[in-house]
Amino acid sequence: MRSADPRRMVLTALLVLLQTGSATMAGSPPVRTLEAGPPARATFDAATFDALVQEGIHAGAYPGAVLIVGRHDTLLFAKGYGHLTWARTSPAADPESTLYDLASLTKVIATTTALMLLVERGQVRLDAPVATYVPAFNAAGTSAITVRQLLTHTSGLRADIPDAELKAIPDSAALMARVLRETPRVAPGSRVIYSDLNAILLGEVVRHVTREPLDVFATREIFDPLGLRETMFRPPARLRPRIAPTGVWHGLSIAGVVNDGSAFRLRGVSGNAGLFAPALDVARFAQFVMRGGTCPPPDGRRLLRSETVRLFTAKATDFGPKSEARALGWQAVPTGESVSSAGTLFGPHTFGHTDQPRVRAACPPAVHGPQAGPGCRRRCGGPGVRCVLSVPLSSTTANAASVDNPSRPCAGGTGNSDLSRSRFRIRRAWRRSGFRSPRSPRRCT
Repeated sequence: MRSADPRRMVLTALLVLLQTGSATMAGSPPVRTLEAGPPARATFDAATFDALVQEGIHAGAYPGAVLIVGRHDTLLFAKGYGHLTWARTSPAADPESTLYDLASLTKVIATTTALMLLVERGQVRLDAPVATYVPAFNAAGTSAITVRQLLTHTSGLRADIPDAELKAIPDSAALMARVLRETPRVAPGSRVIYSDLNAILLGEVVRHVTREPLDVFATREIFDPLGLRETMFRPPARLRPRIAPTGVWHGLSIAGVVNDGSAFRLRGVSGNAGLFAPALDVARFAQFVMRGGTCPPPDGRRLLRSETVRLFTAKATDFGPKSEARALGWQAVPTGESVSSAGTLFGPHTFGHTDQPRVRAACPPAVHGPQAGPGCRRRCGGPGVRCVLSVPLSSTTANAASVDNPSRPCAGGTGNSDLSRSRFRIRRAWRRSGFRSPRSPRRCT
């Protein structure tokens, strides 16, 4: 198996973060608050992306965005655009202070990284049955499901617990008991089914092995060492004025409450969702993976062995070109690149993660409109969470499209022609910029 090369990363989580390995911003001096290293030669103009991001705002796709571009060990560009909502008095989007609901990026930033630490320390074995660590996971057909299969989404479990079932579950204990009673819908190991249940169970593995909740372990062992000072589950109420809303519930904007039904009922701490962070914290995590497990400056110490990072980011499933490809916790580029939101311009060492897309954009990072709030059926448009390594384009905040301004269009539907044209122009501009993934692997050290 060929190892994935964690050298370039894009993380968009109701924000934009691009880590590109072949360019710098013309006319934008490198920002060295996070990383150190010489910039590459300029090959595109930052003004191009200013216009594209602003076009999305004008088209009603999102009220604001944050864009960060970095190459290797240098943060080259960081800028906020627009505001957190459509209200003129709303705070401006800011790379350092605006917090975003990271949704399914929780799966890789918190849950997968926690498993990487536990596997490296010998506390968890990838091929051990899940019941070894979570004895209550013992329903029919689950005895052979392994930790590896949870990470690769090949456990056979269904994608999630539908909203109709969630509404009948009274509390977090009852929901966890329901998850532990789940049975595989297809034979374990036979196909990929991207499932929130897998991530919730992985969070339980972490809790049982460490004897502490996922948020406590992740804060001490991951966020604090990496300097992710504002990455957290369950942000306190005092931070809500600078949290980007994710939707509308009973006419009110939702900010600071996890926008996922299961994680919400698990009191905001779950292996599948619940994490909040600013763009610059996500940038630090991006560099941590790119550096093969070494903390970004000024710390610089090694948190994970490079072999562990390569193990988890290497492609681990191959069910043909019509199947989603998975690494351990991460998404990989499938054989033939025919089933991937990353398009066809990315090499075999690309890896990343997404939230489940409901609306596809005509650009590599898909955008989608997540559920507008706990118990709310309304859908509002825009991207939820996107993390794709070496994907060269942005998605941005859009979920508060009708908050504070009901006349603004809800931009998530496929019928928004202005937004569709904007997405087409974004993809066309990106292709003209000439970015391609390198054909041969190259380590970033």
